[in-house]
Amino acid sequence: MTNGFGVKGGAKAKLIKKISEDANVSKAMAEKVLNTTLLGIKEGLADDGNLTLVGFGTFSVVKRAARKGRNPQTGKTIKIPAKKVVKFKPGKNLKDAIG
Repeated sequence: MTNGFGVKGGAKAKLIKKISEDANVSKAMAEKVLNTTLLGIKEGLADDGNLTLVGFGTFSVVKRAARKGRNPQTGKTIKIPAKKVVKFKPGKNLKDAIG
């Protein structure tokens, strides 16, 4: 189950709990903060195509070229259309934190 931001319910609930405890705010307020942050990231990418959170990482929108693929069930060649995708490059602090 996702919330429209691509965050699964369990992961989102854990983030809300962590924000609530660390910031000493209600879970409702923590959820509002998280949703507003995610919406800001989404809108920033839609407007500028790039968003950097210093110490965390950089989100960017890149164009993926059209290409040929293969249907695994039939083996038939298919055309995969060009589209925009979001990429994330972790910052130094995040890289260091996860080893």
